[in-house]
This record gives sequence, C-alpha cells and structure tokens, in this order.
Amino acid sequence: MKEQTEIGKLKDGRYMVVDDQPCKILGINTSKPGKHGAAKARIDVVGIFDGVKRSIVQPVSAKTYVPIVERKAAQVLSISGDMAQLMDLKEFTNFEIKITDDKKNDVEVGKEVTYIESMGMRKLD
Repeated sequence: MKEQTEIGKLKDGRYMVVDDQPCKILGINTSKPGKHGAAKARIDVVGIFDGVKRSIVQPVSAKTYVPIVERKAAQVLSISGDMAQLMDLKEFTNFEIKITDDKKNDVEVGKEVTYIESMGMRKLD
C-alpha cells in the first residue's frame, strides 16, 4: 500500500518510494526558486529492504508516493538454515522470512519477533 504526497511535505526519517522500493529519508536539501524555475529538493534515501542508497532531485511541488510501513509481531514456528517460518500474531497467517546474519542470535523457535512489512515485502526488525 502507498499513498501520494508532495515532495515539499516530506521530512527526515519518513519514508518514500524510489525505484519501486520503500526507502527511508536520510536528508533533504532544498534550493531557492530561480528566475525561471521552481524550487528543487535533493533527497537522499536508503532502501528499507535492499539497503541501497539513492539520491533524487525533483521540484518541491512534484507528487511522490509514500509507502505504508507497518511493524508487526510474529512467533517463530521453525528454523531451517537461514529461513524462519513465522506466524503473525494478529492475522494468524504463516510465512517464511530470511534471517540476516545480525539477527541469527535473536531468532529462536517459540520466541516472538517483530518484523517490518511494506508493499508486499517483509524483513525482520
């Protein structure tokens, strides 16, 4: 899910969609309007799921999409290799998620974990 907003209304720490990836805004620099042009904003972002840094320049009045990012809780049902099977604690749906190296110590069978979900993608928090 995503909704539309103006570039000028975005702030540091919020989220926006760049290259069909939900990204967290690291910094915004705006320039003054020139003699024949509108004010521009340079936005530095990092992807939530892929970790890639991106930078875009757009007019402040341009529209962009803002993803709906949700933090949810789940219980670990089983672990096989670097994949864990989780059950959402509100919807009771089962799904598999990749365990990153920095989260291997936190994930145990029967334990509750939090994960991030946005635009159909999931990641351990």
